[in-house]
Amino acid sequence: MSDAATTNIERVVVIGAGAMGTGIAQVFAAAGKRVTLVDVRPEGLEAAIASLSSVLSRQVTKGKMTAESVEALLGRITTSTDLSEAANSADFAIEAVFERLDIKLDLIAQLDRALSVEAIIASNTSSLSITRLAAASTNPERVIGMHFFNPAPLMPLVEVVRGLQTSDRTAEVVTALAKAIGKTPIPVNDAPGFAGNRILLPMINEAIFALSEGVADRNAIDQVMKLGMGHPMGPLQLADLIGLDVCLDILEVLHRDFGDDRYRPAPLLRQMVSAGWLGKKRGRGFYHYDAGDLPVE
Repeated sequence: MSDAATTNIERVVVIGAGAMGTGIAQVFAAAGKRVTLVDVRPEGLEAAIASLSSVLSRQVTKGKMTAESVEALLGRITTSTDLSEAANSADFAIEAVFERLDIKLDLIAQLDRALSVEAIIASNTSSLSITRLAAASTNPERVIGMHFFNPAPLMPLVEVVRGLQTSDRTAEVVTALAKAIGKTPIPVNDAPGFAGNRILLPMINEAIFALSEGVADRNAIDQVMKLGMGHPMGPLQLADLIGLDVCLDILEVLHRDFGDDRYRPAPLLRQMVSAGWLGKKRGRGFYHYDAGDLPVE
């Protein structure tokens, strides 16, 4: 199927106004789609739009966007706390809520009732089974994984994950849609963590073990991976960017579903999540951003 397959997808619903949901909304709006960003928290929606406006304003200052293009992009995004109303006229829905199976199953069941029968339901899950999520729909053939990477506006990769029930049409349309919004779709099978996080999270976890065991300090670990392995940022800085709670959620899925202790989350990671040190989004993780304690460039 060619990119023309996505011409009927003009109205998109993004559920979840966190960093990923807001970034995904930006990507679709930048590609000319009409987007409704949905969240149960009005204050979350207000914060998301304020954050997005600030990010885009900096793009204008840097000369990468014009004020007119920013205004047009923001004009294509509306917000709502009413999922049923927002999804009623949508062609495509993607959820980017907490990485919890019960929440996502309930949400997909709600979308299944609210969307037209032709609309596609995508999940931005980073580790949960698409096959299991699709079972919440009365039409599981239209459910698929569309896994963006953080930050969504900058990262070119989208993992396209077919569940056991996902139809060829759904996979073809989502692959073409990813290309239409400027991303590179990579097909992967429905396995815990898919491809990217199955490889990435054990590396991050091992870096946390190395830190807790005193192998090297935090800056040294990050610098070794940047200068020696060519990574754009070190694993501890990357964990802060992803969110330590998200890292823990993914590792717990890998550990549970594979039953292999090589995926066992580092105790230090659990402690930091319990302390509320969730990374850059909370101002403190392995680095203390609010106190000016930043990664070495």
